[in-house]
Amino acid sequence: MSERPVWKTPWPWLFLAGVVAITAIRPFLIRRPDPPRKLGEIGHFRLIDESGAPFGSAELEGSVYVASFFFTSCPSICPTLMNAVASLESRYTENGIEDIRLISITVDPERDDPATLRAYAERRNLPLERWTLLTGTPDAIRSVVLERFRTPLADPEEVAPGVFDIAHTGKLLLVDPAGGLRGYYDSDARGLDEIFHRSLHVRAEFRKKD
Repeated sequence: MSERPVWKTPWPWLFLAGVVAITAIRPFLIRRPDPPRKLGEIGHFRLIDESGAPFGSAELEGSVYVASFFFTSCPSICPTLMNAVASLESRYTENGIEDIRLISITVDPERDDPATLRAYAERRNLPLERWTLLTGTPDAIRSVVLERFRTPLADPEEVAPGVFDIAHTGKLLLVDPAGGLRGYYDSDARGLDEIFHRSLHVRAEFRKKD
């Protein structure tokens, strides 16, 4: 008995139809989170950038931005955290997104003056047209970290002798163009993916309002 021609057998056609159907619906299966709800208002703050110029909420108004906290001599979480922020910045650049900004605020302002921040940025080749490093007086920094961004920060007087580390959050914070705090995100691969997509949704949300 001769075998049936392949084109007369239904199974290859069913398989092909399944592949086409999966390909067609794949865009609808991608998880695209909605814009996150507002958790509160950042409010007004004024610090100093790596060039020594005043910089704060006024300069960020109208832009979606991601905030992080670090210090240049940090021996613990900061190198990994800053690498994560650099990865997020690269992803924005690769996708042609130029208007989402990044700020990193030092929690060691007594050592991290503008010159130190600028040298740090140069060593790490940070794109300062998008990414701003901020310092200020110790009181201003504590106020911004604790009251504006609502994240924990160790009291320098409570740091044990001989231990040079300042406990601070490793989260990334998403802020909308009106200064609304939209969420705290981990800096691992999953967290970076989430804040990337949510920042785009917040950006699109405000563009619709214009």
